[in-house]
Amino acid sequence: MGSPIVVMGVSGSGKSTVGAALGQRLRVPFADADDFHPPANLAKMTAGQPLDDDDRFPWLEAIGEWLAAHSGGGVMCCSALKHRYRDQLRRHCPGVEFVHLSGTQEVIGRRQASRPGHFMPATLLASQFATLEPLTDDERGLTIDVAKDIDTIIETYVMSTASRPIEQENR
Repeated sequence: MGSPIVVMGVSGSGKSTVGAALGQRLRVPFADADDFHPPANLAKMTAGQPLDDDDRFPWLEAIGEWLAAHSGGGVMCCSALKHRYRDQLRRHCPGVEFVHLSGTQEVIGRRQASRPGHFMPATLLASQFATLEPLTDDERGLTIDVAKDIDTIIETYVMSTASRPIEQENR
């Protein structure tokens, strides 16, 4: 295992499920970015208010620190919706790789409806899609359709890494 992985996407895309399964498959530590939110962020989201960049900054810093501490391998699930948020994570851990779980608002909305009691209400899904900036060519990672089953998602990631050239160590 090389660099840490961030499983990213909007709320309800399956980040926690995929991240935990990927961490188990790769035998590396797993963390959920939801556990890094300060109480004020949780209260705001529970009240149906989207976070702004000022709310996200210290949260992303804490996640970046975790990634740096696990630079030899680890899996973090984190929305990481904007390119600049991912840039903030890369400042802590330049080699981080992203797995974007992508799906339509309709598909993900149905998934969210099946998990009552989560602090992120389904009413904020539209704001998440409005904020989402898909991975760009300058970012390490891949996009996987959430309509696939968990085993296929994990296997898609594993096979994508197996087909990459081996990077030189100590560059």
